[in-house]
Amino acid sequence: MAASEGAAGSSAAPVPRTGLAPRSEHEAWMRMALAVAAEAAASSDVPVGAVVVDSEGAVRGLGHNVREAVHDPTGHAEVVALRAAAADLGRWRLDGTVLVVTLEPCVMCTGAAVAARVDGIVFGAWDDKAGACGSVWDLPRDRASLHRPDVYAGILAHECAALLTDFFAANRAAD
Repeated sequence: MAASEGAAGSSAAPVPRTGLAPRSEHEAWMRMALAVAAEAAASSDVPVGAVVVDSEGAVRGLGHNVREAVHDPTGHAEVVALRAAAADLGRWRLDGTVLVVTLEPCVMCTGAAVAARVDGIVFGAWDDKAGACGSVWDLPRDRASLHRPDVYAGILAHECAALLTDFFAANRAAD
């Protein structure tokens, strides 16, 4: 996840990157991720939120950026949510789950999702500086990847991008 004002990416219509079909739940899940992202901003972290849901649609993990709060370079929303889901399910393999995140995951977070064997990655805003699900890199579709989750991009992209843009604008004004 890039912590840059350019991270908002495009607000184009949702684009399937592989076989994950658009589902009515995607928007509801993204709204949950947006709510979680707002918690990050309250603690001065970049407002990115993530939700892991299982095949029944039950929330298994939530996370927002905690890099600033706990001084952890791996404290990205996706990693926090994946850890919570693994703890909830009692296993590291998260097959049967979907990772939903407000910003296109970076290389580390995409790698964690691939390693966890999630079935899908759904994201909102594109990250044209550090995204690894189709913009800068495309790890889920790399033939060398050990696992290839489906990716669906652009869910509530404008709202996800606006959250980031507003955060960085407020930080610039405070400087």
